[in-house]
Amino acid sequence: MTDNVMTQESVLIADVGGTHARFAIARDGDIVGDVVVLACDDYADLASAAKDFLMGVAQSEPLRRGVFAVAAPISGDKVKLTNLAWAFSTQSLRQELHLDHLDIINDFTAIAWAVPRLGADEHIQVGGGVAKLDAPIAIIGPGSGLGVAALIPVHGGWKVLPTEAGHVTLAAMTFEEDRVLAVLRRRFGHVSAERVLSGPGLVHLYDAILELDGHVAGNLSAKEVSARGAKAPHSHAGQAVEMFCQFLGTTASNAALNYDARGGVYLAGGIIGKLGVSFKASSFRARFESKGRFSDYLAQIPTFVVTHPFPAFAGLTKGSL
Repeated sequence: MTDNVMTQESVLIADVGGTHARFAIARDGDIVGDVVVLACDDYADLASAAKDFLMGVAQSEPLRRGVFAVAAPISGDKVKLTNLAWAFSTQSLRQELHLDHLDIINDFTAIAWAVPRLGADEHIQVGGGVAKLDAPIAIIGPGSGLGVAALIPVHGGWKVLPTEAGHVTLAAMTFEEDRVLAVLRRRFGHVSAERVLSGPGLVHLYDAILELDGHVAGNLSAKEVSARGAKAPHSHAGQAVEMFCQFLGTTASNAALNYDARGGVYLAGGIIGKLGVSFKASSFRARFESKGRFSDYLAQIPTFVVTHPFPAFAGLTKGSL
């Protein structure tokens, strides 16, 4: 990595997803003050949320630079978030916030930057395997949507490969998963990985399982499905959580094969931590290794859960443009 994001000047940084917009001020590679988390639904657009944050920040000098990580494909000046009705022009936003420079990057680019710098207490290994040095790393994260990126070793450093692999077609491995995906195809047409591996996706799974068992939709939030599943693993909610973890295992192992990620697969996003004991007790890792002739290959690749509370900020403060 070269050209570090942070300089000795203060920089406005943001991590903008489909549910929350997180803001902070960084200087010389560190967060200055508190990280502020705002609910996206409380604001009409990103500029309004950023201005609200800035109103509460005392600055001895004007902010001249911003670096925002957003959950959207980045191509040109116009940016439209995938799972939120926010769209903006980078140049117009820069002017509205009175910044001289504003860089917009994909949120999983920022998270990928963080991965090589995570401390021992900022990630937890799930299952076996040993990471190979100087081998590619895959990052996958279910939250409001599904982010996927890869780290490729280059000349003693790392290059981030941002992707939109959260929107690949989701594949089933069991008859029951076939039945669930058939229900979801009737509803959505194309069923991407994100349609299942996200907060809304957990609800989609739950409702599909209910329908197959002759019940009407449960009208529960992802948080409620997760809580019910933890209390009653054999309930419809428990089945939805387990199937979620199985689909995640399949998708994570697909990413490992796609990127030859013998450096490990890192799970980020907000959903895994909220599943808690249900994830630990799930068959995620067994499904990850279930790849027929390549099962032994997958068994050697470690999987980790990122526990850093703000991994995108860790990437923004330590990473590179």
